[in-house]
Amino acid sequence: MFYTFMTRVVRPILWLLFRPRVVGGENVPSYGPLIVASNHLSFIDSFIIPLAVPRPVTYIAKAAYFEGGGLKNRFVRWFLTNLGHVPVRRGARRAAMGALEQAAEVLDNAGAFAIYPEGTRSPDGRLYRGRTGIGWLALESGARVLPVALEGTEKIQPIGAGLPRVFGPRPTVRIGPPMDFSHYRDLPPAKARRAITDEIVETIQKMSGQEYAAEYNERAEKG
Repeated sequence: MFYTFMTRVVRPILWLLFRPRVVGGENVPSYGPLIVASNHLSFIDSFIIPLAVPRPVTYIAKAAYFEGGGLKNRFVRWFLTNLGHVPVRRGARRAAMGALEQAAEVLDNAGAFAIYPEGTRSPDGRLYRGRTGIGWLALESGARVLPVALEGTEKIQPIGAGLPRVFGPRPTVRIGPPMDFSHYRDLPPAKARRAITDEIVETIQKMSGQEYAAEYNERAEKG
């Protein structure tokens, strides 16, 4: 019922407010397990991508969004929980693996799960080295990976901004063909996870045109 409400009421409102340009929408499979992998420029990314992907998408979300009192925090917690978002505490390996295992359950049920390989938002617009959780998830689930490149979302809500700009610059969402990584199964697991992650990030970089930073985004460690 909540997703129906989101689709019929909230989605058209968000589309009107942000008016995203979608390139490659025909590449989204209409059914089957799917990992949606995207660059990450703004908090608003997790609202823009579902506008471009016409099926329910579950996300990993920062655990802090599910905590705290006050009306605003309770609303955010209710909103994300009803959307099926999975909380994860940054820098905690056990918590991160627990979130990925929940993601694997979503995929086992033929759902779509979105993940940012960089781990968190880019502080400077560059695309950072991917963390291998997405490689683990692709191997564990056997799901195809849908590469997504966002452009302009950081202009709608820069890091540190309390609210997004509406009726402002239009973001662009580029969607590439699904990627199959079944051919990596014969490699040693650690090597396969790294190779898959690097290939996904390289694909996103070519689509987004971002400068590549051959290092991890340390904001993912600091929370």
